[in-house]
Amino acid sequence: MSKEILLKYGCNPNQTPARIFMAKGELPLTVLNGHPGYINFMDALNGWQLVSELKKATGLPAAASFKHVSPAGAAVGLPLSESLTKACFAEGMELSPLACAYIRARGADRMSSYGDFIALSDVCDEQTASYIKLEASDGVIAPGYTDKALEILKSKRKGSYTIIQIDPAYRPAPIEHKDVFGITFEQGRNEITIDDSVFSNIVTQNKNLTPEAKRDLTVALITLKYTQSNSVCYAKDGQAIGVGAGQQSRIHCTRLAGNKADLWHLRQSPKVLDLQFVPGIGRPDRDNAIDIYLSDEDEEVLAEGVWQNIFAVKPERFTKEEKKAYLAGITEVSLGSDAFFPFGDNIERAKRSGVSYIAQPGGSIRDDHVIQTCDKYGMVMVFNGIRLFHH
Repeated sequence: MSKEILLKYGCNPNQTPARIFMAKGELPLTVLNGHPGYINFMDALNGWQLVSELKKATGLPAAASFKHVSPAGAAVGLPLSESLTKACFAEGMELSPLACAYIRARGADRMSSYGDFIALSDVCDEQTASYIKLEASDGVIAPGYTDKALEILKSKRKGSYTIIQIDPAYRPAPIEHKDVFGITFEQGRNEITIDDSVFSNIVTQNKNLTPEAKRDLTVALITLKYTQSNSVCYAKDGQAIGVGAGQQSRIHCTRLAGNKADLWHLRQSPKVLDLQFVPGIGRPDRDNAIDIYLSDEDEEVLAEGVWQNIFAVKPERFTKEEKKAYLAGITEVSLGSDAFFPFGDNIERAKRSGVSYIAQPGGSIRDDHVIQTCDKYGMVMVFNGIRLFHH
């Protein structure tokens, strides 16, 4: 370990010099391979905090897929369903719990995860490294690597793949600082703990908050703690399935995250799983094709002269009516918000994506209307009193 690491440049090539360093002591991390940059380290350190908290809260291995200082996905290591295994291109692979966690995290939004920085809560094993090798990724941070995992990862990107090892015992100072325009900001770190105790204040008529819903709300809230605000997160089966980050209005967060959650569900529909691609087409190309196929632009991708370059067999259209009917059967989705919902329109949009459980701080002058909207649909909503802004 060292006291500082020099970087090629900061956020942009014109921002030099650049480095990361410790004012006191040594850095709690070591670069085992590659040459990480400023944004790589920002993603790595935010991601490490997220997965560490998820592991502590759930007792399960956790993984996150970070892009531009927000998670595209985060998850704990629950087994994969057959449809999710196929949707994430993991068929025929031996999967450890940690590998399942990353496959879920990557699968939340495979388009946004292209070129991600990965965070793992546990020592990276061979199964996880084998899956990572197949995906377009910039780097990984973990508390350690098995010899075989390290060998696999070092062979990625012609030997330039970034691999960072962090000391899991490291604890930062309770006060943190940030410079903006030559002015130093100081605040206490956000050390708030997300656990079952934050789900006690159920404000809706329906108070049946299941253990699975508590787990998923925990995943959503911890994910939000490290997502650029405003932010909203949909979660199901131990993973984030839609993250809306950095929007100026709450409803736009809810819509953005809801649209991503809908795509996650639709990717596992029989119509998508049965798509036949041209032999040898890469994962990113398949992801792009599926994204277009599920969008309103599918007429273009199915147009004569276009589809032959992507699909081995011309697929049938997935009509708006068919997609709507498929999504109508989705339920038991959980939704977390990093600040209160000011209007019931957020609940109306959440309902369209199968949301049954909600956790938010409460405190809006329209809380009564938001609660009434939840009661109209039989939803369970918790006021946790915790704002989770992250900037």
